[in-house]
Amino acid sequence: MQQHFSLAECDVVGFDLDHTLCRYHLPQSARLIYDSFAQYLVTEKGYDEELLTLAPDNLDFCCKGLVLDIEEGNFLKLAEDGTVLRASHGTKSMTFEEILEIYGRKEWKHFNTVSGMVSRTAKYYLYDNYFDLPGALLCARVVDSLDQHDGQKKYDFWKDMVAAIQHNYKISAFKEDSGMYFPEVKNHPDKYLQKCPESVKKWLKQLKNAGKILLLITSSHSDYCRLLCEHVLGNDFEDYFDILITNALKPGFFSHTPNQRPFRTLENDEEQEALLSLDKPGWYSQGNAIQLYDLLKKMTGKLDPKVVYFGDSMHSDIFPARHYSNWETVFILEELLGDKGTVPAKTESEPLEKKGKYEGDQLKVPYFVSKQWGSFFMDRLPGLENAEETLVHTWSCKCISTYSTIAIPSLEAIADLPLDYRFTRFSSNSSAIAGYYPSPPRALLPNEDSVMMK
Repeated sequence: MQQHFSLAECDVVGFDLDHTLCRYHLPQSARLIYDSFAQYLVTEKGYDEELLTLAPDNLDFCCKGLVLDIEEGNFLKLAEDGTVLRASHGTKSMTFEEILEIYGRKEWKHFNTVSGMVSRTAKYYLYDNYFDLPGALLCARVVDSLDQHDGQKKYDFWKDMVAAIQHNYKISAFKEDSGMYFPEVKNHPDKYLQKCPESVKKWLKQLKNAGKILLLITSSHSDYCRLLCEHVLGNDFEDYFDILITNALKPGFFSHTPNQRPFRTLENDEEQEALLSLDKPGWYSQGNAIQLYDLLKKMTGKLDPKVVYFGDSMHSDIFPARHYSNWETVFILEELLGDKGTVPAKTESEPLEKKGKYEGDQLKVPYFVSKQWGSFFMDRLPGLENAEETLVHTWSCKCISTYSTIAIPSLEAIADLPLDYRFTRFSSNSSAIAGYYPSPPRALLPNEDSVMMK
């Protein structure tokens, strides 16, 4: 495997939309998502009204990479070998002794299926993106509430949570103005959506001018996609892309066959008949990576065009694009901004233009480093029987170096680089931190104990 990766060598550049090309104001969108699910549980399913109130520090609970053990009502942070590093029952952190008693110092029983990225079962749920994450806090508070009122030992709230998600995000909700989520974003887009930086727009044009084919592949439906793109990129957003695919239903887009998931044309945002093949660029719905790749071969005139895909979800974007399609993958990981700890004093006095793009943004971010869960990348594993504690990588961190080509905090971080810039890729023959750009998370650097919160 070569050590370097360059966009100049790629024929096709694909993008996810939400939290990749379109970035959100996280504190506001987290609150909206939480409220939209909570409202449904309280009004439609009769859950405790206390779920509707949220203290400002409640969102600290939200941390990417958590797994909800649904039957037990426990949230788990897993080490790369599948052992439980930290856990909470509902929102309440469990002690090391409680974790040992319930889970032992061994691989968690569902780790095998979780690590195969099969994360849709009634036994557990993996929280790996900002659309899901506020739901983790809500589920934890539901467990607290059920314990308080019913003293339950096994939990069956998950079906109601799924109903809340479906109610708010279903395809027809945007058009019907149903649920809380879509009507609110429609009415106040500026409150939730960040404009795409000019540097990124310029970069997209530069990619196209260099002869790259540009794809947009999003699981959002076409009407919501249009709202987002017009707001963040402008009314001419379609000019940036050769092929737009909405309602892609990832990760199935990558894993399903053409028969299981054909492409469909769109008319006024309504899906039309299934297509037997994909013959030309344009805007489509659903679909599969196999037929898309056939079209890319035709468009590039190459037997094996090289594709890179940018996305923010390990489960829906990065893992399936790598595993099923063998595409290069660039992981958008906003946690790279927050895991730097505090800015050292010596940079405080430097003139603003000398500071990195993100140093001033850290305070606006709601939950990059959760006090309750610690670093997304590393954690301490207490020693048994007076042995020394050890520092271990989290399972989330292991996934990054296994399935991503490189990881970056945002598109903006690379937009000013020349297209032939050579990134050092994650690969087995380089260090575990090689693929992070512009720099590795502080937690992964040697002797950085300060970031590993107790």
